[in-house]
Amino acid sequence: MPSPAPLRQPRVKGFFDPRTFSVQYVVSDPATGQCAIIDPVLDFDEKSGSVATANADALLAYVAQERLAVAWILDTHPHADHFSAAQYLREKTGAPTAIGAQVVEVQRLWQAIYHWPELKTDGSQWHRLFAEGERFRIGTLDAHILFSPGHTLASITYVIGDAAFVHDTLFMPDSGTARADFPGGSAGLLWDSLQEILALPEETRLFTGHDYQPGGRAPLWESTIGDQKARNGHIAGIDREAFIALREARDRTLPMPKLILHALQVNIAGGRLPEPESNGQRYLKFPIGALGDVRWG
Repeated sequence: MPSPAPLRQPRVKGFFDPRTFSVQYVVSDPATGQCAIIDPVLDFDEKSGSVATANADALLAYVAQERLAVAWILDTHPHADHFSAAQYLREKTGAPTAIGAQVVEVQRLWQAIYHWPELKTDGSQWHRLFAEGERFRIGTLDAHILFSPGHTLASITYVIGDAAFVHDTLFMPDSGTARADFPGGSAGLLWDSLQEILALPEETRLFTGHDYQPGGRAPLWESTIGDQKARNGHIAGIDREAFIALREARDRTLPMPKLILHALQVNIAGGRLPEPESNGQRYLKFPIGALGDVRWG
C-alpha cells in the first residue's frame, strides 16, 4: 500500500501584540499566494476608549509586501482579551469572515448577560460558520476544523496542512493551557479537546494565540505536538481528573481579563463596534456584577 501523500506546508507569519499578549497570523500557500488571516487584533485603549488599526494594518502591509491574496479572515473563538479586527479587514480586503458554528451558543449566553435583545444570535455576522470536521481550502492547502470547546463554548482549531492554530487551548510548553472559567467554559471539555489536538501527528506545528512570556523571555508561539507531550506540565504524566483539579485550582486565582466586558460585546457581533447613537457617538454597555465575585488583580 502506498504511503499517504505528505501534507503541504503553509508559510506562517506570526505578529505579536505586546499590549494583549496576542499572536495574529498570516497563513499562506507558497504555490498560489492565497492566504488566511487568523485572530487579528483591533487596537483598543480602555482608558480613553480609543480604537486604532495599527495591528491590522501591519497584517495588510505584510500581505501587500508578499503579494498575497486574502482568501479568508478567521477567528478561533469570540475573544475576551482583545477586539477582533475581522470586520475592518473584511472592509479592506473583501475576504469572507468565518468562525466556529457554536458561536451561536456564545451569542445567546452573552445576549442575556448584556440584556441585548436586538443582537442576532444566528451567527449571521460572519460569512461562514465552520462545523466539526468541515473542510475548506486556502489555495492548494487542505484545511479542516477541530471543535475544541473548554476555554469557550465555540472554540475551534484550524488544521491547515501540517500546522494547527489552537489559540486558547494550548500555550507554549512552559506556559501550560488556557483557563476554563469564563461563562460557558469547562475544564473537562478542555481536557477532551486537548486529547483530540494531541492525536495529530507528532510533527504537527502548533501555533498558539497568546504568549505571556514567563520569566521575561522573548515572545514565542510555535511548538509541535511532540514538544507539548514531552514538556507541557499540564499534559505530561497527567490524567483527566488531575488536569481538571489543576486547571480549576489555578483558575480560582486568576482575575478576569481587563477587556472581557468590552471585547465580548464587539466580538459576538463579528468584530463590529456598536452603531453610533443619535449624537454620532458609539457606546459600550457594561453589566454590573454579572460575572460574580471578583478576583482583584
